[in-house]
Amino acid sequence: MIKTSHQQGFRLRRLLIGNPLSTEQMIHERLTKIKALAVFASDALSSTAYATEEIMLVLILAGSGAVKLAWPLAIGIAVLLAIVVSSYEQTIHAYPTGGGSYTVTHENLGQLPGLVAASAILTDYVLTVSVSITAGVAAITSVVPELYGYRIILALFFIMVITLLNLRGVRESGTIFAVPTYIFIALILVMIATGLGKWLLNGMPLAAPPKINYPATRDLTLFLILRAFSSGCAALTGVEAISNGVPAFKPPESKNAAQTLLMMAGLLITMFLGITFLAYQYGIVPSETGYETLISQLGRDIFGAKNIMYYVLQAATTLILILAANTSFADFPRLSSILAQDRYMPHQFAHIGDRLIFSNGIVVLAALSAFLVVLFGGETTRLIPLYAVGVFLSFTLSQAGMVMRWRRKKGKNWHIKAIVNGIGALATGIVLIIFSATKFIYGAWLVLLWIPLLISFFLIVNRHYKSVARQLSLEEYGNPPPICRNRVIVPIGGVHKGVMTALDYARSISEDVTAVHVEVDPNETTKIVEKWNKWGNGMRLEILPSPYRSIIKPLVNYVDKLDDPKRRDQVVTIVLPQFIAEKPWKRLLHNQTALLIHMAFVFRKEIIVIDVPFHLHEVKL
Repeated sequence: MIKTSHQQGFRLRRLLIGNPLSTEQMIHERLTKIKALAVFASDALSSTAYATEEIMLVLILAGSGAVKLAWPLAIGIAVLLAIVVSSYEQTIHAYPTGGGSYTVTHENLGQLPGLVAASAILTDYVLTVSVSITAGVAAITSVVPELYGYRIILALFFIMVITLLNLRGVRESGTIFAVPTYIFIALILVMIATGLGKWLLNGMPLAAPPKINYPATRDLTLFLILRAFSSGCAALTGVEAISNGVPAFKPPESKNAAQTLLMMAGLLITMFLGITFLAYQYGIVPSETGYETLISQLGRDIFGAKNIMYYVLQAATTLILILAANTSFADFPRLSSILAQDRYMPHQFAHIGDRLIFSNGIVVLAALSAFLVVLFGGETTRLIPLYAVGVFLSFTLSQAGMVMRWRRKKGKNWHIKAIVNGIGALATGIVLIIFSATKFIYGAWLVLLWIPLLISFFLIVNRHYKSVARQLSLEEYGNPPPICRNRVIVPIGGVHKGVMTALDYARSISEDVTAVHVEVDPNETTKIVEKWNKWGNGMRLEILPSPYRSIIKPLVNYVDKLDDPKRRDQVVTIVLPQFIAEKPWKRLLHNQTALLIHMAFVFRKEIIVIDVPFHLHEVKL
């Protein structure tokens, strides 16, 4: 029965995530440029579905007339994107094994800046999943407003689906995500081309007045404009993903990654500027109800509300926004594994699962992003202020690290390379200051508070692993005295097959074996002594009185009397008989005394605790 239960669990696991892959197959799990664009660029490309709307949501606070500033702000963001991409293109070639912000910063600026970059980018990966999923659900509720009340449930469902897809492996998830990604790109480009064509055929008229007249509730100040600019900078999130994932590309890794980065940048700038320009020309502004997205309104105006292209556009937008979370699922586990290898995160994050992916990182990312979705009510606008702070912090540190690298290593044209990265660091640093100042009271303070806490966690983990390494080191290992005596204690609650199995094992490791019974009920003790005289084979049986019916305290006191910490040649071993039922729920029907005893002694370095299982099975009565 136990074997059958495990087989059923194994079959379910194989059904959900596929058969195990051997280590030799790792090279075949590498990504082509086509698939890599879908895996690593979906986050950045999908941001075009909401970046323009986020700019306008801030500008309309100064009235509908202020949305005209969305176009020049979009141009500024596009220029910033070009600068950042140029910088990261150099990072890819400099770090062919993966030039993520943490790696670059840690190597060139030191431990603490490296951990700041790591905590910032990990935080942003979690937010990327939450924002992408909730934005995708918003695209669904734009077409079917009745589903708005179920947005959290829908978001959690999509997180679960993407988690399962990623647990199946990199190449398989890349194949699944490639189709909707390219459909979305094609439809956005067709929409932009169609919209521009209509505008040209109409004689390039001036921009139509906004379709909704929002009254001004704030003055159009520089602070408000900068706040709108920082909201639109959400379009840059995910740009660093390709440089983080260089090892996932097919050889030559650096060349393919750099070309993919440039492809992504070209598409992103074209789509972002095209959507912003057409939204302004057609007088599209965020809806009053909040149920319909800006890109949905633009699609209706260009394709027509009942045109099949509009519905396909909404479906593709939903898919790309939901699948955009895959960028984080590709990079969060990879960065976590690097941190684990450097002893800043638990070692479990460095383990490669049977599908050649870092499955622990994937599961943790899913859990954290689901928590944020629930916490913020599944609303994208509430999550956006937390978004991108980490991105621009990691951007700035990474590019500053590259400047230091060029100065240290020199090489051909190092001055030009340092200038490019220096401009990138300066530009993203300025945006970081703007973002932090304008978004602080709207939620950015949470991220700025969380990052130091995460850094503290990294340092605590690192200190622990260093302590363990020092204690395990053989450099100062002398020749301890050999163990001359192993005193074995077997706590028993009765005399039965499970106890006899444990006693047989105890006698196999020592001749000094004592069975110990804690007396809670004197009547039971009499029965146990009678059985022991028949089945105990002459071994010692100690009866420990317990007037207060405690099992643990008398046993601990007994062991304390036996144990002499000054004698390094003596060991006290506790052998615990333990029932193992064939069904997990049946284990709850038995008391957990063995577990309590185990917990009482397991943290005492001078005591060895051994569990001896006795497997139960169904017996027909």
